[in-house]
Amino acid sequence: MIFLEGLWDAVLDTAALVPFLFATYLVMEAIEHAGLGASERLIRRAGKAGPIVGALLGVVPQCGFSAMAATLYSVRVVTVGTLLAVMLSTSDEMLPVFVAQGAPASLIGEILALKVIVAIACGLIVDLAFRIWVGPPEAPAIHDFCEREGCRCEECEGGAACEARCACDECEATEAAEHEAEHKHALAHEHHGHVHAHGGGAGSAVKVIVTSALHHTVKVTIFIFLVTWGIDLLLELVGHDVIAVFFAQNPVSAIFAAALVGLIPNCGGSVIISELFLEGTLGSGALIAGLLSGTGVALLVLFRANRHAGQNLAIMATLFGVGVLVGFIVSASGFVFA
Repeated sequence: MIFLEGLWDAVLDTAALVPFLFATYLVMEAIEHAGLGASERLIRRAGKAGPIVGALLGVVPQCGFSAMAATLYSVRVVTVGTLLAVMLSTSDEMLPVFVAQGAPASLIGEILALKVIVAIACGLIVDLAFRIWVGPPEAPAIHDFCEREGCRCEECEGGAACEARCACDECEATEAAEHEAEHKHALAHEHHGHVHAHGGGAGSAVKVIVTSALHHTVKVTIFIFLVTWGIDLLLELVGHDVIAVFFAQNPVSAIFAAALVGLIPNCGGSVIISELFLEGTLGSGALIAGLLSGTGVALLVLFRANRHAGQNLAIMATLFGVGVLVGFIVSASGFVFA
């Protein structure tokens, strides 16, 4: 019974993400199809304001926007500060649980407002630190992501066939100036195993973008489903009661524990934390610690899409650290969400 319930819950959780994932890959493919120059302009114009916009988008219920941000960060379309802002403000299942339990609108507003403020501040600070010590944001690398996903140049004819920077040996041997000249007269070019048909008009370009987006969406959806199913089964086997007892008996440790539960790449973490707070088991400090570190499946998407494991671990550690720090500040100040 637990096996089947976990299976159904995983199907529902994963299905809710599919539209967000597909929309994200459509945007990525459209940007890549338009060319590197457009991508560079996008990231440089939106970079500084990214954390503010990201924090406001992330507060929308469910974890779809955080999953989108994780994917876009993996190809460097958004900055790490923007990603952190979205993740920190993400409410996942908190809002639906609070609304279902009849929580006051003022209580919900206080929690979401604090999450947005912390998200914006953290995102701006991180981006500023990176610009000072690391330098300008990396250029978007959507084509590199496609290669890691298994797309290849199956045929290279030189010139326009390489305009989109396919990584086959023949393409690398062609000079950039020749690419530009030949591109003006080419009818089509091969890009990551997909034919971008200029001569076929807008319809052909749209078909290429949609097909590639579907390819990526299916692969990532299967991965998320399998991991989500496993986590659901684990939570059911451990039992919510065991977690509740631990929180009640260890109020100080509860802040660390709640932040750890929030890191679980599943909506179950935010559900547990929200319900325990409404029952009076968790204090305000532990609540905000868990909700700040909780990103739904965004961490899962990040580890799947971004090849830099060190960066992924650093982002996860930052989420945990910010959650714990703010949790202790709220607890020490005596502030109570009410």
